[in-house]
Amino acid sequence: MKKMTTRTFVTVGMLSAISYVLMLLNFPIPPFPAFLQIDFSDVPALMATVALGPVAGILVELFKNVIDYVLTGSETGVPVGHVANFAAGILLILPVHLIYSRFQTKKGLLTGLVTGTLVMSIGMGIMNYFIFLPAYKYFMNFELPAEIIVTGIVPFNILKGILVAAVFTLLFIRIQKWLSKQFGTRRMA
Repeated sequence: MKKMTTRTFVTVGMLSAISYVLMLLNFPIPPFPAFLQIDFSDVPALMATVALGPVAGILVELFKNVIDYVLTGSETGVPVGHVANFAAGILLILPVHLIYSRFQTKKGLLTGLVTGTLVMSIGMGIMNYFIFLPAYKYFMNFELPAEIIVTGIVPFNILKGILVAAVFTLLFIRIQKWLSKQFGTRRMA
């Protein structure tokens, strides 16, 4: 990330607030377990990542989860779901940054979004198996069968990644010129 200016801090704060509101507007998709809910709160984090760099995107992911935990809490007092959401967000935005910063084209952006979706889906499958499902069992006495990872969590994250990527792409194409003027980001070729 370039020099942290007041404008950058304000932008990260604003995108974090938008991300938090989008996090509240979640909804289930019927074939998946009800606790897996789609939201578009990663779209502002992707915007921050593309316009300001990966640190800004990570901060948006962090702040939205901290705000949600402080304002809504969790059933156990332990933010297992918030930590999982933060991890999923980072696994999505970092590959987008790595690829798009090298290839600032439509193909580079699409490749980054597809890679980010796959990294998030596989990474969250692994993290759910070793970290989050055992944590839910320990803190909430809520046990899920391990096969839920293959039948529910990984396909859900793929679908969520596709939906978030689609919304982000549509929005980014429309505001790319403005972002370029505001933050000096290069426009896609």
